Amino acid sequence: MGGLCQEAWERDNGGGGLPSYEQRELRVQLSLRMCECVGAQLSLTWSHFVAVPITWNVLQPALSPFCFSLLDRLWPYSDPLPLAVTMTPTVRLFLLLLSLIGAQATLDQRMAPAMGPGLCKTRPTDLVFIIDSSRSVRPSEFEQVKVFLTKVIDGLNVGPNATRVGVVNYASRVKNEVSLKTHRTKAALVRTVSKIEPLSTGTMTGLAIQFALNTAFSEAEGARTKSPDVSKVAIIVTDGRPQDNVKEVAQRARDAGIETFAIGVGRVDMTTLKQMASEPLDDHVDYVESYSVIEKLTKKFQEAFCVSDLCATGDHDCQQVCISTPGSYKCACKEGFILMDDGRTCSACNNAAIDTVFVIDGSKSVRPENFELVKKWINQIIDKLDVSDSKTHVGLVQYSSAVRTEFPLGRYNNKKDLKEAVKKMDYMERGTMTGLALRHTVDSVFAQGSRPGVQKVAIVFTDGRSQDYIGDAAKKAKDHGLKMYAVGVGNALESELKQIASEPIAEHYFYTADFKAMSQIAKKLQINICNEEDPCECDSLVKFQKKVEDALQALNKKYILHGE
Repeated sequence: MGGLCQEAWERDNGGGGLPSYEQRELRVQLSLRMCECVGAQLSLTWSHFVAVPITWNVLQPALSPFCFSLLDRLWPYSDPLPLAVTMTPTVRLFLLLLSLIGAQATLDQRMAPAMGPGLCKTRPTDLVFIIDSSRSVRPSEFEQVKVFLTKVIDGLNVGPNATRVGVVNYASRVKNEVSLKTHRTKAALVRTVSKIEPLSTGTMTGLAIQFALNTAFSEAEGARTKSPDVSKVAIIVTDGRPQDNVKEVAQRARDAGIETFAIGVGRVDMTTLKQMASEPLDDHVDYVESYSVIEKLTKKFQEAFCVSDLCATGDHDCQQVCISTPGSYKCACKEGFILMDDGRTCSACNNAAIDTVFVIDGSKSVRPENFELVKKWINQIIDKLDVSDSKTHVGLVQYSSAVRTEFPLGRYNNKKDLKEAVKKMDYMERGTMTGLALRHTVDSVFAQGSRPGVQKVAIVFTDGRSQDYIGDAAKKAKDHGLKMYAVGVGNALESELKQIASEPIAEHYFYTADFKAMSQIAKKLQINICNEEDPCECDSLVKFQKKVEDALQALNKKYILHGE
């Protein structure tokens, strides 16, 4: 390309070749013939290009992301793209053309209409690249990694309210090259990435992941607070076997909500690569034979961050209000209405009702005196409910080795009768078949007694490990539209409570070591739905407050399950 276009240049400038650029600002008039030459070779349409005055500042290697990607793609030499370009006459001309192309593309973008339906945009993301620059990564290969990063970044909406990008560089030590809070523009970010130098020592991948978890993804470094509207993503690029352990720290990162992609190059250890990545591994683990072809993954990651605004396109089934979320949407209701359990339709608050069932562990480990505390706890919650024939209905199930419906939904339509029935409940005192109890609650109590179009809530109480499998039963309950709350005391397993609880799990399960602290749980529950003062203040029967866990951890724990 350089030769043909240089010939056109020389013809239009009297055959004298390129002028000098030394110590002065040069204004260059690019002829229409030159535009046609470049346009033909790059297959571009030059719709409104005119003679453009260009200063030397435009020709500096710190190009816009668009120009940088063009430079990488169209570099007319066999050598890889260098960071520092030697300013030969041909290279000067080449950079000049790229600068003009970039300026034209920017103008075209500004003149283009807004994004239409069906086109994608990048979702808000806190993205941290974790790149291996150990001695096994040659300098030229490290440059190819930076080009890959640049191309991925080029497809993002970079900004404080869009995608924030950080870069962690590691070998035997870890260096935070770019914080999530550092750059507010794509161009500044790309320039910084281009200047990153390899560390060229060992391969401490576990240390790098730990650093990302503790530091790079911290609010102090610019990460946003945990929210379903902002994704946390790490992309790890490595070519060898780590010299430290990655399995446990990678799991901690995933548990913290960081979606992790792992890219392996060359002789990478595939076992540890899989240990780093999120599930499903097919979507989160990539391998390339060499750094020279790593850029072929660019499209995958650009598409991974690309989502459609389904609310804007109308591709949703919300009755009243559609709220866009990354790759999806959620429905909401206008003031004076509440979202129904189908997740899409709305009901006027004065007609809102709820069916709730307590599922209570009556196994031998609970002990009679503690079972009395459980009954008081249930009645403490009932005191706060709007119980009536048209509002809240309550059912009660007790289980041990078997399951017993103490009373079905709708039998009692006032608090007095409900509380009296709870007090009369006899203690079963046998095993702990939580899975069986969940199936009974879905297949019998709700199937026979719930009202159509009414929110369904189950509050499950247990004090120990279930003697049967609960996973399928808990999933079935949630699949049937039940909002599931799990309360554990004493020897209850956190893993089982989380299996039972609805999303977000942190708001739907609770644990305390002490039966006598159960009253504190009830006090911390927000149990009003469509109350008289603000009929749409709540969207569920029971909402755990964010600080419940912290508050109850401070309680006196000497009264444990088998203690005083």
